[in-house]
Amino acid sequence: MDLLRIVTAGSVDDGKSTLIGRLLLDSKALDSDVVSAVQDASRRYRSDSINLALVTDGLRSEREQGITIDVAYRYFSTTVRKFILTDTPGHVGYTRNMVTGASNAEVALIMIDARNGVVEQSRRHAVISSLLGIDHIIVCINKMDLLNYNQEVYESIKTRFASLMTRLEVTNVEYIPTSALNGDNVVERSNNMPWFTGEPLLKRLEHLPVKDGLETLPLRLPVQHVIKTEHDHYRGYAGSIASGELHKGDRVRILPSGYETIVTTIETPRGTVEQATAPDAVTVRLSDDVQISRGDLICSLDEWPQISKTVDATVCWMDHQTPMKEGCVYSIKQATNSAKAVVNRVEAKFNITSLTGEPETKSLKLNDIGRVILDVDQPLVFDDYSKNRITGSFILINETTNATVAAGMIGSPRFSFSLNSD
Repeated sequence: MDLLRIVTAGSVDDGKSTLIGRLLLDSKALDSDVVSAVQDASRRYRSDSINLALVTDGLRSEREQGITIDVAYRYFSTTVRKFILTDTPGHVGYTRNMVTGASNAEVALIMIDARNGVVEQSRRHAVISSLLGIDHIIVCINKMDLLNYNQEVYESIKTRFASLMTRLEVTNVEYIPTSALNGDNVVERSNNMPWFTGEPLLKRLEHLPVKDGLETLPLRLPVQHVIKTEHDHYRGYAGSIASGELHKGDRVRILPSGYETIVTTIETPRGTVEQATAPDAVTVRLSDDVQISRGDLICSLDEWPQISKTVDATVCWMDHQTPMKEGCVYSIKQATNSAKAVVNRVEAKFNITSLTGEPETKSLKLNDIGRVILDVDQPLVFDDYSKNRITGSFILINETTNATVAAGMIGSPRFSFSLNSD
């Protein structure tokens, strides 16, 4: 069975955690002891019925406040497919957590409270999903039971959100009216909304087509470690294949040096193999004694990544203490490469409401998303994020505190935005 990675997002109290709880409960993915524990916890928190949000809201502070703060992962499977569900915070103060949780997702479930419609956080999470290159978005218009399952409310919200998706240039969008609390259109079709002719959520997740995996992309093998022994002159280059396939006998190129050589041996934890694919961990031996170090990249001859000391990127700022400003210096970690990077220019900050850039902005604060130019003290080897999420992403690290202060995506975002000079 294949694996589908899903991220849930939405504003506070839109019902994300309850939806996940309902999905796991009704699909028989929860063990009996887990159900008993949730029932006991529900009684302690004076809930008249089982509080499904407690399945994912594991932190005590989350249970006390009734919101999701941390990123929670849940694993389950059906007879059709395996899933990893990521429940991310809805509050604007934890936008960085949503970026982290969504970074590897293939599908985004965006929750909208039918009573409130499309709010700022709905837009924010739609923008982030688009920036992160998530190919499929399912919009669950939730709490329909509180509005007597009114079709007009559903259609109105759908129309407004579809307009936003058009501006973000996202085409694979589906809409499902749900009541996570009662289970309407989550695992089983709802008898309360006969006007909705689509499939329930679980059925869509089981049969949603996903794009080809990393193994179909050009070969990218970032070198993580050089293994040398003196007594037998052994030299191997270890790392995880970021994308593509590697075969014994392949002629490859080493970047940034540009050396060409031939793969003579591919070693894995299961022994020596003739070929390996992403995301296998391998140690490669080469026919030539070329100079290779950690941070270099082994790639195919005909499909090169880019090499540059200047990076044009979109970043989400994660530091709550200090903003990003022009001239600030950070450590940049991209694939296995680490270097120093200075902020040459903050080009614009995204305005989530207008979907325009604010060019007069010279800094980015906590949870801001913006376009920046970075100058790096040594060449980076990378792809556009839209082509390869692994070699096209990076983090920035505060050299003093060693804290991760930004997550970045190299290249232009999927959607175009105008600069607002007002």
